[in-house]
Amino acid sequence: MTQPIWILPALPFVGFLVLALAGRYLPKKGIAATGIGAIALSFLYALYLGTAFLSDPAHRMEFTLWEWIRIDSFVPSLSLSIDSLTYIFILVITGVGGLIHWYSAEYMAEEEGYARFFAYMNLFVGFMLTLVMASNLLVLYLGWEGVGLCSYLLIGFFYRDPANNYAARKAFIVTRIGDTALLIGLLLLIREFGTLDIQTISNNATSVLGANTALATAVALLLLGGAVGKSAQLPLQVWLPDAMAGPSPVSALIHAATMVTAGVYLVARTHALFILSPLAMQTVAIIGALTLLIAAISALFQYDIKRVLAYSTISQIGYMFLALGVGAWSAAIFHFVIHAFFKALLFLAAGAVILALHHEQNMFKMGGLYKKLPTIFWTFLIGSLSLAALPFISGGFFSKDSIIWYALASTNGNILLWTLATVGAFITSLYTFRMIFITFFGTEKTHVHYIPGKTMTIPLIVLAILTTFGGYIELPHNIAHVQLFSEFLSASLPAVSIKSTLPPEGILQLVVAILSLAGIGLAYQLYYKTEPTYKTSPVRQFFLQGWNFDKLYDTLFVRPFVWVSKTNASDAIDEVFDYVGLQLKKLGNTLAMSINGQINWYLASMVIGFIILIVFMIW
Repeated sequence: MTQPIWILPALPFVGFLVLALAGRYLPKKGIAATGIGAIALSFLYALYLGTAFLSDPAHRMEFTLWEWIRIDSFVPSLSLSIDSLTYIFILVITGVGGLIHWYSAEYMAEEEGYARFFAYMNLFVGFMLTLVMASNLLVLYLGWEGVGLCSYLLIGFFYRDPANNYAARKAFIVTRIGDTALLIGLLLLIREFGTLDIQTISNNATSVLGANTALATAVALLLLGGAVGKSAQLPLQVWLPDAMAGPSPVSALIHAATMVTAGVYLVARTHALFILSPLAMQTVAIIGALTLLIAAISALFQYDIKRVLAYSTISQIGYMFLALGVGAWSAAIFHFVIHAFFKALLFLAAGAVILALHHEQNMFKMGGLYKKLPTIFWTFLIGSLSLAALPFISGGFFSKDSIIWYALASTNGNILLWTLATVGAFITSLYTFRMIFITFFGTEKTHVHYIPGKTMTIPLIVLAILTTFGGYIELPHNIAHVQLFSEFLSASLPAVSIKSTLPPEGILQLVVAILSLAGIGLAYQLYYKTEPTYKTSPVRQFFLQGWNFDKLYDTLFVRPFVWVSKTNASDAIDEVFDYVGLQLKKLGNTLAMSINGQINWYLASMVIGFIILIVFMIW
């Protein structure tokens, strides 16, 4: 019997329609119940569908809704499918997304546009599920653009502030650059394969494109362009820090747990194309390694707690791209899952702090909060331990350690990639505990105005539990042979290719562990033992502004484009058309003089015109 898997995205879409059409008439409890209920039901249905995967990870579900369009032999259908890779993403989207919706019921309670917020959030989840469940790349592109639209709406949710509108436009425009590359890649695939069906393309990739050919590289790099834009990787990472203009639950859902990892999903889903091009694989790894280091350094100089987490997100996705580039597909997805837990936890806990301090986001105006907000502190600390990859007691250690080891042990890995990833781990622990010590210790600088209730704290506790114990489903080979995650994904993703001479995993783990602890120790010396103050300098400002990529792009692209646009506004071609328009206007005014209200004049004009017409026809 074919399972109606279309119900999964349909439930959030129905929730959106209800809230969009009737939200203004519903009480707040009804709005929250509708928004949360749609995602909760989708999650429960996902659990029900998952029983088939417990006995057979290679199980695959498919459902075709209808034939979408027909252009000659190109006949894509609106079809959905679920395999083990898709199922992992579905659980994260609906599970973590449901907790974020639950948290939002209290967090957004006093904000204007309560129904609009939940409507947008439901719409986003529906499009994200469409993206990961797509059987063909055209349906995937539909979900891809849908989450882009929702990101624009949610980043600019507080639209009365022009700065928020600017941030929303910036995110929309920058990601469109990557989306354009993705669209060109899809057109190339249509030309070569005659279809966008993912399974068909994967099965015939080698025979159609060939291994290590220019065409295979071009297709993979174009797809990578889309992934880089959506996942905020170099050189299109500039939109994500400004996207913190949206409410904290938006940051947790879209910019930590789901949408920004869509690029990771795209590369993993189309791995058959990337494997054909060593150059494309190397490019993915290099982009990931450089991004994780550059973003981590930027996070070290931020004073806005949400911007610290924004750069941290860019950095952690860089680790995922590094794993994809060295062929450690399962390791990338494993870190995606653990990152979704601890980064959603950190964003929500940061949101609780911001709300408690009457919307204060500057860490240097916080301090002394560990006694005033104990639940928030402990859950934030658990998320931070995972982000800093504290050895053996945090889920983030197991997922990140796996990537760092594969950066050297994989046949596509090398010492440079390993070094960048290891240095990134040190800086990550340093900026993470810089954030902890400045925010929760020291003297109190801003009075606590609000104590978050259970609606906000229970999701934090659940995410803290998942963050702590989630890593134990995939342990390193030298600790225990627990590879449940890799085994589950083995039917969807190929195994990583390992060098014949393996580097000593235990020693490499020890190096990473020592560096992580050293970062915590240095943060303790710099930000706990002395009262932290933020000092400005040209160097700090450079890193605060994200290595001045915005200024670079403004100089290279924005200003020249604006100059050309202004110059072109009064060019010769426009003057020709303006002249024609002016003459037509004069002619119209002249003809209008004949409208004088005299019937005899009208009749005479008609007769004269009729005579002229007869003469013309006879002639």
